[in-house]
Amino acid sequence: MMDFDIENGSSPTPPPQKASVKKYGVVEPISYAGPTEADIHRNAMLEKLLRDSGVYEGEEETARREEVLRRLDQIIKDWVKLLTRQKGYVETMVEEANGIVRTFGSYRLGVHGPNADIDTLCIGPSYVTREHDFFVILHDILFEMEEVSDLQPVDDAHVPVMKFKFQGVSIDLLYASVSLRIVPEDLDISHNSVLYNIDEKTVRSLNGCRVADQILKLVPNVENFRTTLRCLKFWAKRRGVYSNVMGFLGGVNWALLVAQVCQLYPNALPSMLVSRFFRVYTHWRWPNPVMLCPIEEDDLGFNVWDPRKWARDRTHLMPIITPAYPCMNSSYNVSASTLRVIVEQFHFGNKVCEDIELNKANWSALFEPCLFFESYKNYLQVDIVAADAGNLLSWRGWVESRLRLLTLKIERDTGGMLQCHPFPNKYVDTSKPCSHCAYFMGLQRQPGVKVQENQQFDIRGTVDGFKQEVNNYAHWRPGMDIFLSHVRRRELPSYIFPQGYRRQRSLRRTPTKTSNGDAQESGSPSSERRSRRKHDDAPTVDTGPGRLKKQASVSPQKPQIVGPVIQDLTSESPIAPKVVMESEDGTNTESEYSHQDQVHVIELGINNLNF
Repeated sequence: MMDFDIENGSSPTPPPQKASVKKYGVVEPISYAGPTEADIHRNAMLEKLLRDSGVYEGEEETARREEVLRRLDQIIKDWVKLLTRQKGYVETMVEEANGIVRTFGSYRLGVHGPNADIDTLCIGPSYVTREHDFFVILHDILFEMEEVSDLQPVDDAHVPVMKFKFQGVSIDLLYASVSLRIVPEDLDISHNSVLYNIDEKTVRSLNGCRVADQILKLVPNVENFRTTLRCLKFWAKRRGVYSNVMGFLGGVNWALLVAQVCQLYPNALPSMLVSRFFRVYTHWRWPNPVMLCPIEEDDLGFNVWDPRKWARDRTHLMPIITPAYPCMNSSYNVSASTLRVIVEQFHFGNKVCEDIELNKANWSALFEPCLFFESYKNYLQVDIVAADAGNLLSWRGWVESRLRLLTLKIERDTGGMLQCHPFPNKYVDTSKPCSHCAYFMGLQRQPGVKVQENQQFDIRGTVDGFKQEVNNYAHWRPGMDIFLSHVRRRELPSYIFPQGYRRQRSLRRTPTKTSNGDAQESGSPSSERRSRRKHDDAPTVDTGPGRLKKQASVSPQKPQIVGPVIQDLTSESPIAPKVVMESEDGTNTESEYSHQDQVHVIELGINNLNF
């Protein structure tokens, strides 16, 4: 066994005298206090808000999911019997051959919402392989079924998965081949013996179920845990911090964070747990790990998370450790950028909950959406296009999985002086004839750092390297492309706004000054070009292959640059565009470029220019 010091900034209150209290976590609870009348009232208001917000699914959808799982289980059993016969086993073996389906994730934890996908694990015998039997034979069986749509195998993922819809219900199906000739219907996968003689991909596939089962065993009150987790997942999505693939936190991360708070306050209602959640993690001293139980060693030989032993584990910024052997850091995707945003949102939640407890606010204030597009003056727009919806589905998944690396590289290549805030929501321009979606990143200089005059952030090399890496996609098809654009807040495309239009100030033409100093509406070519950049629908010409790559840099001098800054995907102009950088005081700095090549430059510090 291994243990780590955990500091959460709070002193535990002693349990009631002469009481036998069960210890759930690795530390003693902070408080054993139960709810007051005010807590009970606040809890009723919170649960009403959750119901009114539609986080619970209806009985009809619940029944449909159960029927889909029954059908899927039968398909798996028939598939295993078919393979057993094809591989030449005797008929008695064919009759006993079996495969089973288990659920994990939000469905297994009992916190799934309407239209959520179901995370499922198919467990098969030792002679049924992942590479051919699962990703080829089973894939072809599903492909021929009328009930199945949007079938997408992802065999090269960290955890290989087959994604599809069955009767309209989204399914993520993993596969694990265990060291058994016959898989019993009541197989206990929580026992470590199930891990004998299997590879690491199979271990990762099995651990989804093993972790979910352990979480439910390690919380004091399952129903209070479920309500609290529903609340925090809803909050995280509203505040833009729910996405494991983008470097924020996904479902299992939020479940583990909530489970620890349940352990620290075993008698608290969900309303109390939500408030304590923000209190605990606002003061948490990262990278101290979050753990629900001690880390377990085993003679099976799989690596477990241990920063004293493994150098890579020492680089983890927000370790949230899974409770099932082999214990892993579930939040290894979190970067300095996303950790900063997550902690900021914890502070926001803590302040609102303090106001709620003082009757200065109600629960709806906690779930106000993040005003991402009002938070920055500069953004990086990532447009993803493909020939059709099917190609876009797989292409988008690949690009999305690489975006967190782009944020890491931008911050690394600028010495941490340019900070990125990736936003996990995707946006679609329905007016475009091609299949399209876009993601956005907020850009700002590091707060508190003095800006040198004429300092620039040149990220051309970083962006070009990212595009090269993304275009190495193994399943690339003609029509798949990616465009990266630096856009100012006032130039953001209208389709990202709920009403479908920009705020009025974004549509005004930029005023210029006459020779006598009076401001007037510009009718100059530069303003016309800015207008074309906002409204033209044709894509820009992308950087061609074989170009000389330039490394990203931070320079105090303004370099001589040839080529326009990359434009918005919806812009094209035969006239050389201008780069207009907006400073905090609203002034603009312009520089002219020729239309020979695309570069990616974000200027900073000119005339005290400030992100």
